[in-house]
Amino acid sequence: MRRCVGCMSSKPKKELIRIVAAGEGGLMIDLSGKANGRGVYLCPDPDCLAQARKKRAIGRGLQIEVQEADLDRLFAELEGHTEDAGKDR
Repeated sequence: MRRCVGCMSSKPKKELIRIVAAGEGGLMIDLSGKANGRGVYLCPDPDCLAQARKKRAIGRGLQIEVQEADLDRLFAELEGHTEDAGKDR
């Protein structure tokens, strides 16, 4: 079980998207769930993405300073993943 940094609900690891600190303050989506480094988890739900951004939970969880440009890029990628998850249902 892992906890979403947006809505703070616990879910199985496979139901969440992992975000990893990728050196030099960058962020990347870890689709395998096995990348090295500190990671945080998010539900594939636009509301959770918005809550995590508002609370600055990603940077706090990764213990790094996250730039707005990196968040913009990451959230654009995540929105694609949340749309894909909705099609599977």
